Amino acid sequence: MPQKCGNGLPAYQRIQAAIRKRIDAGQLRADDAEASERDLAKIHQVSLMTARHALASLEREGVVERRRGIGTFVATPKIHFNKLMSYTEQMASRSMTAAAKILVAKVIHDEQEVTARLSVPPHSGVIKLERLRQASDEPFALETCYLSDAEFPNLLSTPLGRDSLFKILERNYQVELGYADEEVDATAADPRTAEHLGIRRGDPLLRIRQLIYSAKGKAIMYVLGLYRSDRHKLLIRRFR
Repeated sequence: MPQKCGNGLPAYQRIQAAIRKRIDAGQLRADDAEASERDLAKIHQVSLMTARHALASLEREGVVERRRGIGTFVATPKIHFNKLMSYTEQMASRSMTAAAKILVAKVIHDEQEVTARLSVPPHSGVIKLERLRQASDEPFALETCYLSDAEFPNLLSTPLGRDSLFKILERNYQVELGYADEEVDATAADPRTAEHLGIRRGDPLLRIRQLIYSAKGKAIMYVLGLYRSDRHKLLIRRFR
């Protein structure tokens, strides 16, 4: 039976809650050392096995990482792709504040692959929005979004650098977002991408091509994202 504390909460969860509270309060930051299993057991007056279980669970969740022969450290936050959320929402889910630097914001007429994906006539006007996605002044991803200019007039006049694009579509254009089809693969950073993301040329990236649909099944937006592999994790749940 798991050890319980006074309020009925299993002791390992109490340890986890204490560690999370220190991280959320900024008392522990990425790469800071956490107490050892033995020290945690003494602090919380639990068995060594209970302290070990608490850290193992936090490690599986990506909250801490254990380095063999060195100790346990607060892990660098990674963004989990397991729900259709805007990047702003993804960052918020990890207690991080998102920021965006707009690199390209214009209407183009020569993206036939994009018009095909969006199911609009060839050579139609398409909004191209390329943004460098950041958190805590650190570059995390390079995202390029494409939308039909005819369906979203004046979109480029909205505060795209401050507001979530999802929220703008929902609020200003009454779009109810439904689901997304995604193609995921790996690629290497070219010189321009490497410069923007603050990494080396050839470093691995997670590339996600995403076609986002409304709740009615209409293609709304095509997104090409290049994500730093050291800052993102793709979670997949499979059933049988």
